[in-house]
Amino acid sequence: MKNEEMLRTENLTFEYIRRDEEGNVEGITKAVDQVNLDVKRGEFIAILGHNGSGKSTLAKHFNALLYPTEGAVWVDGMNTQEDSHLWDIRQNAGMIFQNPDNQIIGQVVEEDVGFGPENMGVPTQEIWQRVEESLKAVGMYEYRKASPNHLSGGQKQRVSIAGVIAMHPKCIIMDEPTAMLDPNGRKEVIRAARALNEVEGITIILITHYMEEVIYADRIFVMDQGHVEMQGTPREIFSQVERLKELRLDVPQVTLLAYELKKRGLPVPDGILTRKELVDVLTRIYAQQT
Repeated sequence: MKNEEMLRTENLTFEYIRRDEEGNVEGITKAVDQVNLDVKRGEFIAILGHNGSGKSTLAKHFNALLYPTEGAVWVDGMNTQEDSHLWDIRQNAGMIFQNPDNQIIGQVVEEDVGFGPENMGVPTQEIWQRVEESLKAVGMYEYRKASPNHLSGGQKQRVSIAGVIAMHPKCIIMDEPTAMLDPNGRKEVIRAARALNEVEGITIILITHYMEEVIYADRIFVMDQGHVEMQGTPREIFSQVERLKELRLDVPQVTLLAYELKKRGLPVPDGILTRKELVDVLTRIYAQQT
């Protein structure tokens, strides 16, 4: 399964053209600059970068919300610039945005989740099956009769995700899906994303600036000024604390603690990702010294 290509960009460049009030060109900003990346089906990919790095602009190319100024993007083998593929691309690559309120339109949770399949012409019986499966997949089935207005931010975002899952996409692009949520809401959404990837085999592209959210990704791409500056596994990326600092990015708190301990002479390996890992390492060091 994992050797099949889900997404590929080739020398992808995207320019924003700024115009004055008369419509004259004032300037051109390269938001994405010669980006080459490939994502295999079933992968969990994270794209990191500070504000203005180009990560959200890149994400919008993955379901043809934007088209390249130069270069090309393929989704499940389809070139996004070929209009005949647009419907299939949008069906195969679902998008989750920052603000769940912008994506929820139904007055009842189950109606909202069924909206996409209904628009696709899915038979009524199958719509209800998909609604049930999707809500169960994100742990929101017990809220199916609730009004979205009465849900927390994290719950609303999970309903948004269920609405995308109900359309049976092969890939879900999450563009800073936790930016407007509290820490509990963030955990809920990331847990749902990981379950979809591990259990359902859905390819996940997570765009974020929260470091703790990406430690379970298969691969991370780090962007700066429209370029991909780093790529690798979470351990490879977070072993380079100084480089990340240069790119104005943090590292997970436990990674930073391990890094500081190593600087002070403790034999701690690079790229510690979880609290349990650090505790295990420190326990081992302590045992060796006593």
